[in-house]
Amino acid sequence: MEKLPVDPRIAELKKRKQEVLKGGGSERIAKQHAKGKLTARERIEYLLDPGSFQELESYILSRFEQKEKIHGDGVITGFGTIDNRLVYVYAQDFTVYGGTMSEMQSRKICRMMDLALENKAPVIHIIDSGGARIQEGIVSLAGYAGIFLRTTRLSGLVPQISLIMGPCAGGAAYSPAATDFIIMTRKNSFMFLTGPDVVKSVTGEVIDAENLGGSDTHLIKSGLAHLAGNTDEEALQLCRKVFSYFPNHALEKAVVIPTEDSPDRTEDCLNSMIPEDPSEPYSMHAVIEKIVDKNSFLELQADFAPNCIIGLARFNGKGVGIVAQEPAKIAGVMDIDSSDKIARFVRTCDCYNLPIVTLVDCPGFLPGVYQEHHGVIRHGAKVLYAYSESTVPKITVIIRKAYGGAYIVLGSKMMGTDITYAWPSAEIAVMGPEGATKILYRKQIDEAEDPEAEHDRLVDEYRKKFLNPYISAEAGYIDDIIEPKETRPKIIAALAGIRFKKIERDLKKHGNMPV
Repeated sequence: MEKLPVDPRIAELKKRKQEVLKGGGSERIAKQHAKGKLTARERIEYLLDPGSFQELESYILSRFEQKEKIHGDGVITGFGTIDNRLVYVYAQDFTVYGGTMSEMQSRKICRMMDLALENKAPVIHIIDSGGARIQEGIVSLAGYAGIFLRTTRLSGLVPQISLIMGPCAGGAAYSPAATDFIIMTRKNSFMFLTGPDVVKSVTGEVIDAENLGGSDTHLIKSGLAHLAGNTDEEALQLCRKVFSYFPNHALEKAVVIPTEDSPDRTEDCLNSMIPEDPSEPYSMHAVIEKIVDKNSFLELQADFAPNCIIGLARFNGKGVGIVAQEPAKIAGVMDIDSSDKIARFVRTCDCYNLPIVTLVDCPGFLPGVYQEHHGVIRHGAKVLYAYSESTVPKITVIIRKAYGGAYIVLGSKMMGTDITYAWPSAEIAVMGPEGATKILYRKQIDEAEDPEAEHDRLVDEYRKKFLNPYISAEAGYIDDIIEPKETRPKIIAALAGIRFKKIERDLKKHGNMPV
């Protein structure tokens, strides 16, 4: 067969494509690998379905004078699929000027986000950048503004996940903070507005980048991050997993994943899970694992405000958001941090049509001067606001304590929850029996021959008379009192019964949430 001559134009195209794929060059790529980090292209290839990525504007060059102009200008943008579902993605390339934000980098990211908006497709932000490109001055700062604007416009319309896989400093940190989820890599990523050197020069505090804004800082202290992977690969897998629970946009429902876990499965051990002593802790995590589809629970922000639990799970293949308290951590009380954690998560679920299952065991809000002076009322109001404005199907199961304001805000029936169940161990009251007895029977206790014994007797009497779920059920605040072991089939049946729920809110610009 006669060999056809090579068209020089095709040869030129192939040569230029090879130049594009080099990024910052082999030496810089080697440095990236030496840190245990993947390159931007490798991250996209690992994240997306094989062969699905379609790159956009790969030939772009900076308009500014610089030592070396590299195609793409420090970011790779495009679209592809995850589990055959369309996503848009950008990945900053640290091998090209440290992934710094430039005019052209911003232009590429903004165009990609505009396409995502027009196509109602999720956006994944892969961030590994030294910040604004100083040489470009105000132009680079304006570039951030364009991204912030689009991040906000996409918020609540399509899921947005940020992967922090290197530095994310200064103004760059605001954009991921406005997305739905942040996943970091341990030891290799950090986020802060001002770095250690600036902190030292301004405040005199000495701290390194890891302790100032590393993954542990944001997972434990600030609550900014939701998950972290030990490696780039692990973080990218977590991204795929989080993505699997959500629909592509707010106007559709999430994909139901087939499961072999029977919807009729009961767990006898739940009937003896709750100690008879109401002050004795138990593991709410164990309760969750027993009722959801096996191995489907993905906890978020596990180490931030661990007295409450939030996470994604499935019931008979259907994705839901789980909100609960952990009685093994400061008795599962509500406080400032747990209020923020729950409110944000409830609103995220509501944005993307994920039903909310709330498991309640909370003795109330944490008392104290610090909590009051730092706005526990305002923060607690965020929870009631989030539950009240949400229109997704909501199911609440009162496991044990549901006292006072905590009972009200945590998905109570009068706050719009569709189905409310209670275990026989449920205690629903204005306050705990000790406090109530001291207020109601103070004089009787003081005048008794043995005040301590009288107090204990009255507490026991109050508990038996008022702290049971039957009074609430008789008043219509509980739909059913169930055996703990049947919690899973009851929730699955309830989800099926309210799956067509649709509420049209009054037309307004938006509410004014206490932030």
